[in-house]
Amino acid sequence: MDQYTLNLLVVGASFALYVGIAIWARAGTTAEFYAAGQGVHPVLNGMATAADWMSAASFISMAGLIAAVGYGNSTYLMGWTGGYVLLALLLAPYLRKFGKFTVPQFIGDRFYSQSARMVAVLSLIIISVTYVIGQMTGAGVAFARFLEVSSAQGLYIASAIVFVYAVLGGMKGITYTQVAQYCVLIVAYTIPAVFISLQLTGNPIPGLGLFSTHTESGLPLLSKLDQLVTELGFNDYTSLHGSTFNMFLFTLSLMIGTAGLPHVIIRFFTVPKVADARWSAGWALVFIALLYLTAPAVGAMARLNIIDTIYNNGTQADSVQYEERPEWMRNWEVTGLLKFEDKNGDGRIQYYNDASAAFKPTADERGWAGNEFSFNNDILVLANPEIAQLPGWVIALIAAGGLAAALSTAAGLLLAISSAISHDLIKDFLNPNISEKGELLAARISMAGAIAVATWLGLNPPGFAAQTVALAFGLAAATIFPALMMGIFSKRVNAAGATLGMLSGLVVTCLYLFTYLGWFFIPGTNMMENIPANYLFGVPPAAFGPIGALINFAVAYLVSSVTAAPPQHVQDLVESIRVPKGAGAASAH
Repeated sequence: MDQYTLNLLVVGASFALYVGIAIWARAGTTAEFYAAGQGVHPVLNGMATAADWMSAASFISMAGLIAAVGYGNSTYLMGWTGGYVLLALLLAPYLRKFGKFTVPQFIGDRFYSQSARMVAVLSLIIISVTYVIGQMTGAGVAFARFLEVSSAQGLYIASAIVFVYAVLGGMKGITYTQVAQYCVLIVAYTIPAVFISLQLTGNPIPGLGLFSTHTESGLPLLSKLDQLVTELGFNDYTSLHGSTFNMFLFTLSLMIGTAGLPHVIIRFFTVPKVADARWSAGWALVFIALLYLTAPAVGAMARLNIIDTIYNNGTQADSVQYEERPEWMRNWEVTGLLKFEDKNGDGRIQYYNDASAAFKPTADERGWAGNEFSFNNDILVLANPEIAQLPGWVIALIAAGGLAAALSTAAGLLLAISSAISHDLIKDFLNPNISEKGELLAARISMAGAIAVATWLGLNPPGFAAQTVALAFGLAAATIFPALMMGIFSKRVNAAGATLGMLSGLVVTCLYLFTYLGWFFIPGTNMMENIPANYLFGVPPAAFGPIGALINFAVAYLVSSVTAAPPQHVQDLVESIRVPKGAGAASAH
């Protein structure tokens, strides 16, 4: 059986499973559409949360970014994992105890303000649309390669699949679909990594293989990789290059952004009890760790395999002839995500850092006229089995896993958008008398509209999948996270403070992003070139979230301090959220 047919069978079978689950678990009420009837078991919810979380950015793009830079991009791992700890300890149980369906509903009730709620709706939509761009981009990459179509056609196919099962099933259908998708994606990610780790180090556990001996050279694998990349003019793989302050800011942005992501938070509204929310977060961390402990090994081994493919006799010898390039390169060239340009006309592929002044004399001596090999970071995980010449069924499996990762998170984001529009905007603001049937219809129509917008933006993303997603984290860090923290832990912050705080964080952060990445991420509309020399205090757009959060907190507390305190019943509500049921004063014995 040829690879294309095998891909179709495996991917088609996984899609049939997802659609079948969506039909079986079709939402019949708004409670099922928004919160799965609040009857999901904590272990299943943890698995669904992990699938919701491990998006195209985690599955497809994160290892690629680590492969491209090395240690410096471990910020993605540290920030995203740390964010779940914050979420489990500081937010999830309290939000579940409040007992609402959506994040804007909590903010509106806690701050006794429709204005605060509408700002939360606006923030949620901007965050979720930005985030979903990365998912659609990743899904388009996967479809493009494995169905042998263009990335644009792949994006349209991904949109159609999401439309079918997300619009039909709501939270109930999405939850059980995501359980299945987690099983697919974790198996798909782990099996190729095990094979490649065995090939390169003889160790079947990729995380341990990363620190094992490279079988062929006898050197530690990371030492071998450091040697190869530095011989080609790149920075060494295991050191930090760049600002430690920016690394700290970016990690913090990912952490507090994670804890403020609306599509993750609403997962904790689906469990029966408050204790289940905390257990769900714990289980989600376990399931996420299975992939995150493997990702650094996948990135390092992919980079090593690519260099060995091009310089199969060592970096000091001639590189491979273009006409003799391996089949995997030919396959990915079709998608336009891998390119070769013979700049010196020698018919060979030169891959090196042509921006390195220190390496230029070596390149000139060897007759190299510039780097001739480029690839999109998002392809590395998907191409890894082909690079390592693994069996066809492994290649088909990773195709299904990449698509599961992208589609599961896209569905969760689209649900967050549709619930904000139908429940918070239409039901509770524009038309309080709408029927349940009408609200369900509005939710499905708004989800369809969100898919259309995400598809259009996915055709022109502002960066790789993980880079685009990082922008959404910055927005969540600057808007939703501070509002939730103040809503739970401060009785003094009032409606005016929360509303102006969120607006300040949102406006300042959006302006900073749009200045360098274009208005609403439309190419060519940026006011300044996106280069480090232009950044305010050297802070890149993706690391601006904590500064936006600081502005949010400062404005909220300043405004609240000069205006009236919240009503007593709201202060009592805050107290009831924080204090365990049945708690009271200690009694003497």
